[in-house]
Amino acid sequence: MVDWQTLIDEPAVIATAVLILGVVVGYLVGRLNEELLTASGVPEAVEGTPFERTAQSLGTSTVEIVARLSAWFIYGIAVLTAIHIAQLLDTDAFWLRVTEFIPQVFVAVLVVIVGFVVADKMELAVSEYLRGVKLPEVSLLPKLVKYSVLYVALIIALGQIGVHVLALMILLTVYAAGLVLVGAYAFQDFLVSSAAGIYLLLNQPYGIGDRVRIGEQVGIVQEVDLFVTKIEDDSEEYIVPNRKVFEDGIVRIRE
Repeated sequence: MVDWQTLIDEPAVIATAVLILGVVVGYLVGRLNEELLTASGVPEAVEGTPFERTAQSLGTSTVEIVARLSAWFIYGIAVLTAIHIAQLLDTDAFWLRVTEFIPQVFVAVLVVIVGFVVADKMELAVSEYLRGVKLPEVSLLPKLVKYSVLYVALIIALGQIGVHVLALMILLTVYAAGLVLVGAYAFQDFLVSSAAGIYLLLNQPYGIGDRVRIGEQVGIVQEVDLFVTKIEDDSEEYIVPNRKVFEDGIVRIRE
């Protein structure tokens, strides 16, 4: 005959029950927090913020992240409590390690949050700087910058919690080298246009207000920057890559 009282008093059984209870409570708290945050208008309040834009690009949202963190916090407490009850580890040493680990986790989370914000700001800054460049490859640069910053932030965060990041560092080096090689090929027009732009800005063969012909486009020069030359004729504006200026040549029209 099974002695239920003895069975219930077994540390392993109690630890299992605590673990199951923690999972159920964590799930319910996560769902409740998500509904409360949504009902209180948090999605509208954070709309357009750097963190929300980054979260959406990863297929989630600020509300979902907060809700999941609250659930994971309870899961963690349940796991720690179950380990303590089951006496799977030396209790004193275990809790000493936990108290040392919590500040490291806090710093790691802070690094990730800052990484998200910086990555979003860098993406916006690069997009704004390259807004006038009408080269298809350029649209990839903001995303590359953003996810490169996030990757570096992830490596730093993992290093804070004691994860060996040597393999990730090697992968980052390979990624950077590959990015340089692929970028040199994929962005050759971009690089040529920027080199041509430097030459034009230094030598100024034409200036603002000059009437010029570049290929088939004729108009008055409105702007010359590192990548493009903008000319306007009546109601039409032509944005000509500086590479094309060198390929087709330029004719200054004297009136």
